[in-house]
Amino acid sequence: MTTDVSYERTQRELETSLGVLRYHETGEGPPLLLLHGSGPGVTGWRNYRGVLADLAAHFRCLVLEFPGFGVSDPAEGHPMVMAQSAVGHFLDGLGLGAVDMIGNSMGGIVATKVAIDEPERVGKLVTIGGMGKSIFSSGPSEGIKLLMEFTDDPTRERLIRWLLSMVHDQALVTPELIEERWALATEPTTLEIARRMYSSKAFAASMAAAAASDVPPYWARLGKITAPTLLTWGRDDRVSPVDMAVLPMRDIPNAELHVFPKCGHWTMIEAREAWLCAVLAFLTRTDRTQR
Repeated sequence: MTTDVSYERTQRELETSLGVLRYHETGEGPPLLLLHGSGPGVTGWRNYRGVLADLAAHFRCLVLEFPGFGVSDPAEGHPMVMAQSAVGHFLDGLGLGAVDMIGNSMGGIVATKVAIDEPERVGKLVTIGGMGKSIFSSGPSEGIKLLMEFTDDPTRERLIRWLLSMVHDQALVTPELIEERWALATEPTTLEIARRMYSSKAFAASMAAAAASDVPPYWARLGKITAPTLLTWGRDDRVSPVDMAVLPMRDIPNAELHVFPKCGHWTMIEAREAWLCAVLAFLTRTDRTQR
């Protein structure tokens, strides 16, 4: 079994009508698609490199890099829309049917939308914060406000403030992490695409469009998800407060919720061992009561 998770050995490319989609592949077994979040300097590799070897011991792991985040080719349109489209192009390009999916933050929303719109593509679903709707907390959250401030006017200080909002343990925001994120976040094309979603102007326009639309938001259609679902959340998440989990936990027919204490938005990083234990137990379980 191959579980070499070095960056160079695992990187692959797939030609699609969206352009070249880049991804990382390692491990053998049932396919497991990992979808990354958004925010300055994010990539799929950076989200999942710390847990990839553990997951690859059980699955053929496929870490997709969404268009517009500096690794796969850039694409026109809203990053969220392009991300959902990329999932279908990617799975079809590899000749894959239903796969289990793990989605972090925005990636969790993307995976959730796929589970609603194309249920035949999703086996089991794991989300890491992000999806749902705030019930008790006001919006936008502290972390989203800091993200918009950085996107409007990127400075190192604003990047650091945003990074600190992502974690409970502030020591995780190291100088190396800051430099790594800064370099990609300020790359001109990547920054321009980020502004389509997270500039204050784009965010306000998106909220106005959603309010005027006759199409129900995805969180109002969670009851359509047939996939067994595990919601994982940091109790101290300042980007997507934990009360966002209540609606999907209640509305998704086969949903379970695991909340990790002393943990922020990056559950798979900050609560690594506990998160892996919960996720692997869920994904490898074969009991029929989930469906």
